Amino acid sequence: MKAYLDNSATTLPTKESADKVYEMLSEKFGNPSSFHKPGLDAQLEVRKARSIISDALSCEDEEIYFTSGGTEANNLAIFGAAYANKRKGNRIVTSAIEHESVLQSVDELENQGFEVVRLQPDRYGNITEEQIFEAVSKDTILVTMMYINNEVGSVLPVKSIKKAVKKAGAPALIHIDCVQAFGKVEVKPSKLGADLLTVTAHKIHGPKGVGALYIKKGARIIPRTYGGEQERKIRPGTEASPLIAGFGTAVSQIPDLKVQSEKIHLINEYAKQHLQAIDGVIINSGEYASDYIINLYIPTFMTSQTVVQHFSSKYGVYISNGSACAKGKKSHVLTAMHLSDNIIEKSVRVSFSRNTTKEEIDMLITAVRETVKDYPNK
Repeated sequence: MKAYLDNSATTLPTKESADKVYEMLSEKFGNPSSFHKPGLDAQLEVRKARSIISDALSCEDEEIYFTSGGTEANNLAIFGAAYANKRKGNRIVTSAIEHESVLQSVDELENQGFEVVRLQPDRYGNITEEQIFEAVSKDTILVTMMYINNEVGSVLPVKSIKKAVKKAGAPALIHIDCVQAFGKVEVKPSKLGADLLTVTAHKIHGPKGVGALYIKKGARIIPRTYGGEQERKIRPGTEASPLIAGFGTAVSQIPDLKVQSEKIHLINEYAKQHLQAIDGVIINSGEYASDYIINLYIPTFMTSQTVVQHFSSKYGVYISNGSACAKGKKSHVLTAMHLSDNIIEKSVRVSFSRNTTKEEIDMLITAVRETVKDYPNK
């Protein structure tokens, strides 16, 4: 038996989603922009997927724009909003614990002369509503923040952004990265006050290589690429219809969120109870963090990357030493939380999905307990 506990990096696609991808590749392989039957068959599948996703987000079909994933959607939202509104102001507000696709995008905009305000988290990765209100000024043209942090699971007060923008009288567009939230908690742009919102397929048991950007009707952004009529010129290029159809299938299989949340909460509580009973283990995730993510310090002389490899080879337990996109770099999230270098270097992320079982958690607990015993911190 293996224990796959790296679901914030990616999830196992459902059989139905994988079958839909294969069906599109083998039977409905036409270009969805072509007017013959194979093309129209593909186009219908793209339309169907768009409708499924818009229904899940409680928005209109034409507000969904397909991309190659969350990173592209975040880039499109951030650069597109900044360039569209640069004559209205110069300030961009974000947090210091965003995904790299957001951080590196705002870094580039800062290099181009935009003012970037990065809100700093507390010891548990929390950002407060008060910080948002203090940061948003009348010159703010974009606020971009994640709903749920991908490394420690902290839930950011994104519902407060619209109130802060309104109070400041700012022309800002609001972008919310919901990659770690979609399929786990309710995500509805209208309730979140979002003008732009990012989701992706491979975090919800769909295929990699496809995501979507919600753009509120009336919100204007500048495209990043040119060369076609697809996605209403916002994201031109032949649509990846097999992946899009697989995305739609995965969204259609999202279970009742209340039932799913209750199950994951019990899994989370069980894991934390037994992990904290191991001498020296520290939970870095806060009390109100998402139940899908536990970031913990393991008191061993091994670095987190070595622990990940050790768990994989000896125990068949698959976890992460941070964001998969960082590829082993020191965690900017834990650094922003002002944790010590020792804790940062020896902390790992455990992340769950609706498929996670108690047996997998027991395997994790065994791996942590035996590693702490066999390879104690020096």
